[in-house]
Amino acid sequence: MATFIHDGVTLAYDDLQPAGGYDRTIMLLHGFSSNRHEGWRRTGWYTAFEHRRMRCIAMDQRGHGESEKLHDGALYSREAMAGDALALLDHLGVNRVDLFGFSMGSRTVLEAALMAPERVSNLILCGVGDRSFDPAAEAEIEPGGMIKAMLAEDPESIADPMLRSFRYFADEQGEDRKALAACSAGRSEMITHQAMATLPMPVLVVAGQRDKLAGSPERLAEVFREGYGVTVMGCDHFSVITHGLTKAAVFDFIDGMMDPNMPKGF
Repeated sequence: MATFIHDGVTLAYDDLQPAGGYDRTIMLLHGFSSNRHEGWRRTGWYTAFEHRRMRCIAMDQRGHGESEKLHDGALYSREAMAGDALALLDHLGVNRVDLFGFSMGSRTVLEAALMAPERVSNLILCGVGDRSFDPAAEAEIEPGGMIKAMLAEDPESIADPMLRSFRYFADEQGEDRKALAACSAGRSEMITHQAMATLPMPVLVVAGQRDKLAGSPERLAEVFREGYGVTVMGCDHFSVITHGLTKAAVFDFIDGMMDPNMPKGF
C-alpha cells in the first residue's frame, strides 16, 4: 500500500501504470462510505483504464478505506478533501489529468477543478445531477440524517431506505462509522451554478435514471460551458458506476466523441 501525508493526514493511494507506457492520466475519487478498491477495482474501472493505456491514480479519501480516520467534522471540508487530491498529484509529479469522481467524489473533483482548472483536461461527474446542487432539494433531506445513520446501534432502526443502504454498505466495507459520521458533518457552502459556469474544461455528468438523489444529469450539464449529460436507463445511485454503458459514455467523452445532440439517455 502506497501512502503520502498531506496537511498532517496519511492518505492511501494506487498509481497504476500500464506495461509499455501510457497515453494519458486519470485520477479517480470514490463515493461516501466506499474506498478505492470497492469503488474502482471491483467495479472494473482499473482494468478498463489499463486496456485503454491510461495511467490510473486512485486515492482513499480522508476517513475512508486505508486512509487515516479522523473523528473531527471540521477536518472534512470539501476544500480540504480537494486539497488532498491536488497534493497527491504534486507528490507524484503529475501536472495535468482527467478527473473522475463518483457521488461524494464528484463534489471533491469539482472543487479541485475550481481550485486548479489549469490542471484538469476533462472532468467527469458520476452519481450527481441537478438535485445534487439544489438548495431546495437539500432542504428535503433530514438534517443530520446521515450522521444518525452511521451512529445508529441497529441499522434496521434507520427509517429512510437510502440512508439505510449507505449504512449497510459502510458495514459491508468495514468502514469506520465514526469517521464517516464526522465526514458527513463536515460542511462547506454548496458549489453554485455561477462557479461551475467558469470552468473551461469539458464536463461529463452521468447518473442513473432511477437515482432520485441525483436528479437530471442533463440539466446539470447545461450549467457548464461545455457540458454533456447522460442518463443510464434502469440504474439507481449505486448501480450506475458498475454499468457498462457508464464506461462507454466515459470513454466516448475522453476520446472527444461525445455528440452534443445525443439522445437523452442510454
